[in-house]
Order: sequence, then structure tokens, then C-alpha cells
Amino acid sequence: MSESPSASNRTVGVRDVAALAGVSRQTVSRVLNDHPDVAPETQLRVQAAMAELGYRMNNAARALGTRRSRTLGVLASDALQYGPSRSIAALEASARAAGYWVSAAFADAGDAAAVVAAVDHLITQGVEGIVVVAPHARTLEALDALSIGVPVVTLHSAGRGAHGLSVDQAAGARMAVAALADAGHTRIVHLAGPADWLEAESRAEGFAAELAARGLPAGPVIAGDWSAGSGYAAVAAVRAAGATAVFAANDQMALGLLGGLHEAGLAVPADISVVGFDDIPDAAYYWPKLTTVRQDFDELARRAVAAAVGGAEAEAAHLAPVAPVLIPRDSVAPPR
Repeated sequence: MSESPSASNRTVGVRDVAALAGVSRQTVSRVLNDHPDVAPETQLRVQAAMAELGYRMNNAARALGTRRSRTLGVLASDALQYGPSRSIAALEASARAAGYWVSAAFADAGDAAAVVAAVDHLITQGVEGIVVVAPHARTLEALDALSIGVPVVTLHSAGRGAHGLSVDQAAGARMAVAALADAGHTRIVHLAGPADWLEAESRAEGFAAELAARGLPAGPVIAGDWSAGSGYAAVAAVRAAGATAVFAANDQMALGLLGGLHEAGLAVPADISVVGFDDIPDAAYYWPKLTTVRQDFDELARRAVAAAVGGAEAEAAHLAPVAPVLIPRDSVAPPR
């Protein structure tokens, strides 16, 4: 009895798939490359043969045959914070669902030469488009000086630039302030993210805009650094401002603030209401459960992949801001 290709040590190839499916190698190639001129029943037969044989597509060989790498570049200048790291994972999943591989490169946002080197690295991989996770203005400045030659989309850039795609940060901040104002709060402070982050800047702008639209006094802005530690350290400033409510620019800072307020003998939301931003998975398990603004990172990634690999028309169609959603929970109540 002869040994099947899947049981042998040699790699299963297109010839094996074609023989089992009873089609030509050209037909298998058409199925692999999503060619429209393949009958549905033939496509199913080829796919069944691939599954039975354990066929794995050789992306390099495919690129040679089609002049397409089916690879998307992802350049990250900050992957440590929740938003960027969540987006990178969502980008990989969205690219895979669209039939693309991901080649990733990382660069320090403050080092323009590192950004250029990372872009060059991705280009040498034959990527068909690049998504840049660019929360800092410095990264955008470095990109502006380059002639890249493939479509480029930026994420976490607060929509800045011609190719910026973002959740609407200012709108999300206004939702957070509106939730507090609608509960009756008039002394609202903002625990802000780092000044060099574009999204932190947009959230601060949204905070100020919603207060102004409601005729409320401009609230103090307390500087934070995205960490729970900076939220914990902000308690004294919150108390000194006489605030009855706080809009924290991310959920981690809100978590630290909740802990610090508790240690100071202040109850949330009875004494001070708190709203966060991001809706991280832990937010529903804080004490109290945190009211926050949800960002749809999966939708953001889906649009980014479509814009980066779909050409000019797709780019124009997919660069509209993604709408945020307020998630009401237990950390907001009317002031005493």
C-alpha cells in the first residue's frame, strides 16, 4: 500500500491537491488566488482535497506566481498600552480573515531614523500596504518625509493626516462628560493622558468642548501617564479642585483613581463619580463597575485592512471615523 502525501515526510504540493481533486494544477492555482472563474462545486472539491492532505500554501511561491505577496505591513511606534496592543492583535486577525499575512516592525516614535528603517524593512518584505499604529505626532512627522510607494493608513493618530483612521476620540470624550453632566454634575475634572499622545489631546479637546456646549465652567485638567499609578496619585488634585466627578482618559487611570479615592475615605459614586475610556475587559469587574467609553478595535482593524489593501476607492470608503459607544455601569450617580 502506497503512503499518502499527508503521511509522508515530503511537503504536500499543488500537484497532489490537483490529483486528489481530479482537476488541473491551474485550477488549484485559481482557487488559491481567489480567481472568480472557478465553478463553486470545483472550488469546494479543491478545498476538501487541501483539507484532507493537510496542504499549506507557500506564500513565497504564490508571490512569485502572482506578483502579489498577500502580505500587510504593520508598523508600531508604541505597542505597550492597551489601545495600540489591542489594535495590533485585531489587525492580524482582520488581515488573516481577508487572506493576508502580517509582517510587523517596531520603532521608537522619537527616533525618525528608526521609523524610516522600519518602513524600509517592511517594503523589502514586499508588503502590499502598511498600517502604522502611530499614537505620537513624531511618528507622523517621520512618515510625512517618506515616499513609500504602497498605501499607508495610520491608526491611533486621532484621525490626523490624509490617511488617518481612528475611533472618534473627541466624540467619545463628549459622551463621557455628557454622562456626568446629565447626572447633575457641574464640577467635573479631566484626568488626561500624556501630552505627546494624539488621542489624549483629542480626548482633552472633547472634554473642554462638551463643558463649553453646556455652559459649564472649564474643568481643571490633571496630567496622567495612562498608568493606574498616575490615577492613584491624582486623588489629592481631584480633592483640591472640589470636583464631584472625574473623566479619566483611560480605564487604567480610572482604576487607580478608584483605589485612591477608597483609601481617602471617599465613596464612588456617592461622593465622586468616575467615567473611563476604552472599556478594557476588566472594566466590568472594577468596584464599582466602571462606566466607560468603548472603542471598537475590531471594526477599526477591519477598516484599516480594507483601506490598506483595497486601493484608492476602498481607502476613501473606509477612512470614516469609527463611532465610540458609552457603556453605562455603576460608577456614576447624581452629586450629593
